[in-house]
Amino acid sequence: MLRRFKSEKLTAGTDEAGRGCLAGPVTAAAVLLPDNFRHRLLNDSKKTSLQNRNFLRTEIEKKAVCFGVSHISMEEIDKINILNASILGMHQALEKLSSCPEYIIVDGNKFNTYKDVPHECIIKGDGKYFSIAAASILAKTYRDEYMEKIHEEFPMYNWKQNKGYPTREHREAIREFGITKYHRKSFRLLPEQLELAL
Repeated sequence: MLRRFKSEKLTAGTDEAGRGCLAGPVTAAAVLLPDNFRHRLLNDSKKTSLQNRNFLRTEIEKKAVCFGVSHISMEEIDKINILNASILGMHQALEKLSSCPEYIIVDGNKFNTYKDVPHECIIKGDGKYFSIAAASILAKTYRDEYMEKIHEEFPMYNWKQNKGYPTREHREAIREFGITKYHRKSFRLLPEQLELAL
């Protein structure tokens, strides 16, 4: 059962999507919800159907006090690693909020302090608190939208379906066609990969 985070402070939830993908950005979102926000469909984006995610995105954008979304590029991921890229994305999403939060709740167990605002990391927080679940929905839907757009450029990888995750189909396409500018070169793209020819 999702609930509001118990705090008198203006609390933002933040989460990311696409951390385990072989291609595409990592996308982060931050959301400030009004105290009275509730929705029976809202949950961790991984447990929510495509139809419900898209519906919830509209509801969240309409009813949130404010929200921010940020994509961190494949080049940046390769440069600073996926953990740092995920945290950078959450910081950039928080930066886009029109109201600065007084407290931040983060899905997961790693975060760097943002602007001296106190924060708390919550493992599986996207299944516990409304604001983190809302951030999860926005991060997932915005990233999926990005992957569907670049699918048109490289349809052989079927990113509209696998969204860049390491499915068998995606890896077979990498084996057959090689890599693109959207692939994360610091990742192990093929199981047998020892060194990636650039």
